[in-house]
Amino acid sequence: MKEFTFLKTNKKTPRLGFGAWQLGNTEFWGYMAYDDGIGLVKKAIESGVRFFDTAPGYAAGMSETIIGDAISGKEDQIIINTKLGHMADGSTDFSVSSLEEQVYESLERLKVKSLDSVLLHNPDMSILKHETDHFEELERLKEEGLIKAYGVSIDTYEELEAVIEHLNIDVVEVLFNIFFQEVRPLLKKAKEKGITIITKVPLDSGWLTGKYDENSEFEGIRSRWDIETIERRAKLVQEIRNITGDDDVTKYAIAFIMSFEEIDLVIPGIKNEDHLKQHIEYQSYVLPEKFKKAFIDLYDQHIKNDPLSW
Repeated sequence: MKEFTFLKTNKKTPRLGFGAWQLGNTEFWGYMAYDDGIGLVKKAIESGVRFFDTAPGYAAGMSETIIGDAISGKEDQIIINTKLGHMADGSTDFSVSSLEEQVYESLERLKVKSLDSVLLHNPDMSILKHETDHFEELERLKEEGLIKAYGVSIDTYEELEAVIEHLNIDVVEVLFNIFFQEVRPLLKKAKEKGITIITKVPLDSGWLTGKYDENSEFEGIRSRWDIETIERRAKLVQEIRNITGDDDVTKYAIAFIMSFEEIDLVIPGIKNEDHLKQHIEYQSYVLPEKFKKAFIDLYDQHIKNDPLSW
């Protein structure tokens, strides 16, 4: 896997990262035992994965704990991107005064001396417009060596526009996939500002794997989708198949994101070794320009003016 150096960490990573919401999660992603999570992370490292995206709020801190235990002895090879604001106990705290304590809690769970990257996890617009002192505090923590880089995890065009206009940060993690292209016009501007761009939810919470259809039923966080939304997404997935002439959807969903040179990393959630092997194989697939144009047209004509709910 081709690699690039992540910011000033002197650590290299392929563009394919590992989204770790599912590690140790018993509520939203089905049960994953601790040992299974450890084994999966170790296998990912053996397969060349170097970037892991996690957060205290993922499985009540267990995601960070599993990663920390799994990378023991390999800390100098691994890049960990974690978050601040949503706590392991389920509470939310974006107060400036709490940031240092949150960093120390993540350091303890991850068993590392410094965090490669920390992101404010869906902060308010006032923070994104730099109307607060959050980034001064993060800069202080960076100068003290507790963190190496900082940024934000966001979802919308308006939020990314605010980041570009008001902030000088290292990293932005943004929602982007075939069905969510709202931020596409801003990717170049963000990159020109020197921001490392990570894309989250690349498979639209499973829809862009092709495993769901109009008859699928959902539990947990996915129960947010009503019947109309399910039927609409199912039709859009079929449109992707019609474009490619292939039943596989995952390969094209990942390749679409990687076709944007402004994007540094894509972080699909990986639940088992089969998923891991598939993603590693697919990352070398280069999306034909005709498919890229067709996916952009699909969004512009059928989604842009009537956005899907997350």
